[in-house]
Amino acid sequence: MANGRQANRELTEVLNQLWRLDTNRLKPGTDYRISLQGKAGYVAPGSNQARDRAQAPLFAYVNEKKLHNIETFAHFINLLDNYETSTGVSEMATSEELQENRLFIDAIMKTEVMKCAHKYLVKKGQSPADPGQFKRQLYDIWFRLYHRDKKGGEDSCGFEHVFVGETKYGHEIIGLHNWVQFYLQEKHGHVDYKGYKARDNKDLPDEDDHVLNLQFSWKDLVKPIGGSFIGVSPEFEVALFTIIFLMSTEKMTSVVVKVDEYVLELVVYRHGRAIGTAYPKLLSSNNRDL
Repeated sequence: MANGRQANRELTEVLNQLWRLDTNRLKPGTDYRISLQGKAGYVAPGSNQARDRAQAPLFAYVNEKKLHNIETFAHFINLLDNYETSTGVSEMATSEELQENRLFIDAIMKTEVMKCAHKYLVKKGQSPADPGQFKRQLYDIWFRLYHRDKKGGEDSCGFEHVFVGETKYGHEIIGLHNWVQFYLQEKHGHVDYKGYKARDNKDLPDEDDHVLNLQFSWKDLVKPIGGSFIGVSPEFEVALFTIIFLMSTEKMTSVVVKVDEYVLELVVYRHGRAIGTAYPKLLSSNNRDL
């Protein structure tokens, strides 16, 4: 198996249950099309210069009408413009934005994916059985504001970092591991896809792969490599990363799992009782090392 690490059997089992239940996942080639193009090169630490190995955008097509017609995606998209992306700049959440957070949690809690995750976490003694209390737990993990930059006010939260993306001191991109945000930022000319990342002399990832390692620029800064699920629903990502977060008390948790055909390393950092960051790293697909 990739990197010589064995997949965590119990987590592999529960995450595959979530995968099978993710009926809101979009279908590659039908609901969206991506264009992988060239393999991205090395970017030196601290550098924001990257050779562009992809002349065209990553997303050639996304059925936006379908996205907006799926309740969880629609609520998710409403949240993407609620944040100040620079760390050190305090977030000022309006009552309308706070309500949008709650509506998103209400929407994902109606899905079989989140019901399955909740049931598992209750069984493991990590979450309250009462759905209302579980929603509050989710809110604290994903939306409770905290200090990422010690100098400023409450400038970040798990949702903003993982799904929206942030810039640190104007020098580096942190977070931004979500395909919908990537697509929307690319569509508006803010993201420039530079190519896919894979280890030397290994197979090209497929354009129907649901997990990719990407290189891109955003706000004139380069992200040398960022792992992202592609096409999956927001409830799938929230469920998956919430489980990894709650099943460990470590500052950084890294587990290897096999979800569908993908061998993944799932990485979650905690920030007190909230998520600091969370992302997938594709290790192999279709039993081929990448």
